[in-house]
Amino acid sequence: MNHLLEVNNLEINFKTYGGEVKAVRDVSFHVDKGEVVAIVGESGSGKSVTVQSIMGLIPTPPGVIKGGSIKFQGKELLRASKREMRKVKGSKIGMIFQDPMTSLNPTMIVGKQIAEGLITHQKLSKQEAKKKAIEMIKQVGIPNPEERYNQFPHEFSGGMRQRVMIAIALACNPELLIADEPTTALDVTIQAQVLELMKKLQKDTQTAIILITHDLGVVAETAQRVMVMYGGIMVESATVFDLFENPKHPYTWGLLNSIPNLEGTEKKQLIPIEGSPPDLFSPPKGCPFAPRCKYAMDICLEEMPGDYQIDESHSARCWLNDSRAPKVEMPFTLEKEKTVTVGGESID
Repeated sequence: MNHLLEVNNLEINFKTYGGEVKAVRDVSFHVDKGEVVAIVGESGSGKSVTVQSIMGLIPTPPGVIKGGSIKFQGKELLRASKREMRKVKGSKIGMIFQDPMTSLNPTMIVGKQIAEGLITHQKLSKQEAKKKAIEMIKQVGIPNPEERYNQFPHEFSGGMRQRVMIAIALACNPELLIADEPTTALDVTIQAQVLELMKKLQKDTQTAIILITHDLGVVAETAQRVMVMYGGIMVESATVFDLFENPKHPYTWGLLNSIPNLEGTEKKQLIPIEGSPPDLFSPPKGCPFAPRCKYAMDICLEEMPGDYQIDESHSARCWLNDSRAPKVEMPFTLEKEKTVTVGGESID
């Protein structure tokens, strides 16, 4: 099967005065047409750097892509020229950034910012581009689109600015949309509206989405597959149901155990993951999570685990999945301690 996007053995470093940061190490994954794939993990795990490399947004220097492959529709992006990448960015791959206020041009009306990509990639006239831009403003749920077309970003609320970013990203009907923590700067009510909008547009247009987030509640509501990153590597990959029902990496257990339980009246203290993330100037030679893992064995500190295949769509990089390892069960059960809604259904 030919995947829409294939990333294989990606390695990205950043050269700094303090040394070389090994930000992404041996990351592989794929995305199929019309699929929503989430990448989760705490800050500094390599999520944003991974997707920025797909768009060719790694600044060089200090960034260096040390190895690997990124293929979109079978074409190798890492060897593409700047001219070739300009044809891909915006037209075939769109991106929504974390903070819309710093991503939008404050000196240009929002309508022209939406129309810009249409004129560049679809060769529309200015009048045709304006008409399509107004349609996009309406499509993303912004009222009075003709009036809003001529307004500047500072005249929009945070949620409205994020809707403008979605309109820009989807204006040219891309095959793939990358959403890098699109709801981080928004309040809870607006977060829900933006996520609902993204789900609706994805369903209507069959655009594939890579969703970057640290919020597992968002993942459960929107994604079909999930990849968990830690210390620059992909530690677990599974369907969203498998990840919540049968996680196989202690870091994933920690993430799930830190979800607040909103069911019932009993108050419980959240359980954090003790310790600090690894130093990526000098990453450990073994599992990067081993110093924080209470199930770590000697081999975990000495050697990086392989990618153990749990089933056809589920894999985890953890020595506990080796047949020779002691049997360790997840230290809590979702049925008793957590209620998680996945795709509108509760795991209970």
